[in-house]
Amino acid sequence: MGSQAATALQASRDQVWWVVCFCAQWCGVCREFRAAFDTLVREQPALHTAWVDVEDEEDIVGDLDVETFPTILVAGQGRVRFFGPVLPQAPVLTRMVASLQAGEGGTGADAAAQALLQRVLDSR
Repeated sequence: MGSQAATALQASRDQVWWVVCFCAQWCGVCREFRAAFDTLVREQPALHTAWVDVEDEEDIVGDLDVETFPTILVAGQGRVRFFGPVLPQAPVLTRMVASLQAGEGGTGADAAAQALLQRVLDSR
């Protein structure tokens, strides 16, 4: 891919909002939360979403140790806006994403979270 095409691809990715859930199939909370996550996907089709099983997709997760499920990564405008555990409830997730899109709050991200986002993007 030429540098101009790569730049255009990166610019289009920067306009996209991503919501990524890190869970595990063995986790009962994760299995129950999947319905809430799928609700967000249906209600906000403009969002790009990914469900990452921390055991099945170890190449994405890398050395990250997810201790609390669900752990959510929200990214917009090319950078991670939030990365951490959330209450496993659809309204909580929906409000959080909406407030981040409105420019309210957000924890920002360290280099490890930004690298994690890049691995998710590269895998999708």
